[in-house]
Amino acid sequence: MPRSKALSAFAIAIYVFMYVPILVLIVFSFDNSRLAVEWHGFTLQWYEKLFHNEAVASALSNSLIVALISVAISVVMGVLVAVGLSRAKFKGTSMVRGLIVLPIIVPEIAMAVGALILFIAIGMPLGLASVIVAHIVFCLSYVALTVMARLEGLNPQLNEAALDLGATPVEAFFKVTLPILLPGIISGALLAFVLSLDDFVITQFTAGVGATTLPLRIYSMVKFGVSPEINALSTLMLTVTILITLLAEWVRTHRNQAATDQ
Repeated sequence: MPRSKALSAFAIAIYVFMYVPILVLIVFSFDNSRLAVEWHGFTLQWYEKLFHNEAVASALSNSLIVALISVAISVVMGVLVAVGLSRAKFKGTSMVRGLIVLPIIVPEIAMAVGALILFIAIGMPLGLASVIVAHIVFCLSYVALTVMARLEGLNPQLNEAALDLGATPVEAFFKVTLPILLPGIISGALLAFVLSLDDFVITQFTAGVGATTLPLRIYSMVKFGVSPEINALSTLMLTVTILITLLAEWVRTHRNQAATDQ
């Protein structure tokens, strides 16, 4: 019993250590003082100023463009890679799977420097296009791994049954395999979207003039001190991230429940 209480206290301490700084940030985003070190009263002025900040709006637009395009391409490529590896039978399958995981394991700074050197070597100008290409690399890994995990529980006889009933391989994929993989695809896409939206290191190395994303804009604002505007922006980003996470969990639960009912 004492050991159980000690473990509970330790778990609570970990949660406090993780989430109290976030709660402090959220609270001071509504503080009337610009110093954000002592509570002076409730206000929404920092959110109002944030919504009228054209530089932040432009950076948000760039971040959304990069994230949406990167995720869209990564989903298509990731699903094809996952399905292909699940059906492939050759000696190098394990090595190919390892190469898919590699962008997640390799330090982000190494990937950023490598991408920068590659773009310079091939003469590709730095801008939104280079950022998108760099983001596709790590987004693809997350999508592929999520879909491969979903494929582990897929009964291969379902696809074979569809073929036996007269469906072509393409029809069997779209009518049988794809609906089953959809929860994994959505989860991987949402995860990749959040990671792309929040990425700083790779974007910092591969972005050119006029390709400032939201994390880069926040970094430039922090150089002059942490203002309540940054707290407000961070609070909004945190809210969006939580909503996306809840949406992914709802989709997963809903699809699993639907599959159970059937």
